[in-house]
Amino acid sequence: MTDFIGLQSQQKLIRAKIDHAISKVLDHGKFVFGPEVEELEETLAQYCGAKYCISVSDGTMGLLLALNAYDLQAGDEVITTPFSYFATLESILHSGATPVFVDINPVTFNIDEKLIEEKITNKTKAILAVSLFGQCANFKEINKIAKKHNLIVIEDAAQSFGATHHGVKSCNLSNVAVTSFFPTKPLGCYGDGGACFTNDDQIAEKLKLLRNHGTVARNEHCLIGHNSRLDTIQAAILLTKLKIFDNEIGLRNKISEQYDKFLPNNITRPKILPQNTSVYAQYTIKCLSRNTLVEILKTHNVAHSTHYHIPLYKQYCYQKNTNENFPKSQAVSEQCLSLPMHPYLDLSTIKKTFNSLYTHPPDTPSNL
Repeated sequence: MTDFIGLQSQQKLIRAKIDHAISKVLDHGKFVFGPEVEELEETLAQYCGAKYCISVSDGTMGLLLALNAYDLQAGDEVITTPFSYFATLESILHSGATPVFVDINPVTFNIDEKLIEEKITNKTKAILAVSLFGQCANFKEINKIAKKHNLIVIEDAAQSFGATHHGVKSCNLSNVAVTSFFPTKPLGCYGDGGACFTNDDQIAEKLKLLRNHGTVARNEHCLIGHNSRLDTIQAAILLTKLKIFDNEIGLRNKISEQYDKFLPNNITRPKILPQNTSVYAQYTIKCLSRNTLVEILKTHNVAHSTHYHIPLYKQYCYQKNTNENFPKSQAVSEQCLSLPMHPYLDLSTIKKTFNSLYTHPPDTPSNL
């Protein structure tokens, strides 16, 4: 079957360097807060243009720490999208705040900033906007709204590290940003990992405390925090991968261009807006007959995945406001499908796959 993520292809390219990086950690033995962690944080902050990077155990915990850093209380409201991975909702619920959903822009699949203001109340404290599938949400407009209403803006950048919005890197577009280094992300480690980014001195210090049990000195704690540290070995792996990261982003964009040439007219994908660049965490398409397409992909042994077939407001453990309706999110959840996407995807494989999948040439509608 077609390789969906390409981790083995990447590892073959850099295996010797990865082994060397891990060996250095094994030799010095500083497996928690080792020198590679500090080096990674400095390198990531410089890469994004942010003042601070605080590495954490995973992206989900990073979102929770970001919300905790602003002392959200029960009854506070956080505006977010209904079309995202569950961690977006989960972090808000764990913080004690109440999620308030705003439907998506069907062109980008990101939160529709034009619908945000009508959901703002005197309980609203923050906007948690997701940069989905590798493209940043419209933070220029979101920040204007937030400034007008004195709100915090948090970017869920789990899928967009390396992307840009108006020339500014993802993770440097909001009060706090959080990314994930889960293995399947564009920049992924070999386990769980994540990082928070901010330009705020006080919030950065608080995030550092919160990720390590609120510790100010051995057995002395000034905050009720969490155990959310990034392992040194994972930091070493990420430092190695960062050296090829920009090249891999370029390759991902070339793969997407090839995909675009072969898509039938009645199958679309999120549009990358002129002010944005994407890292294509996924190559996600939208088609009316997803089930039919899935069966064809299975027949030809083409890997695929659905993101996300149940919108957040309909998740089994959450369904509280059953009268709420987000038609654009619902439609996309029923129609979208992700195809293999990684820097080492062979272009001839793409051509061969799509030539066999579609009876009609790319410039005419297919029967799917």
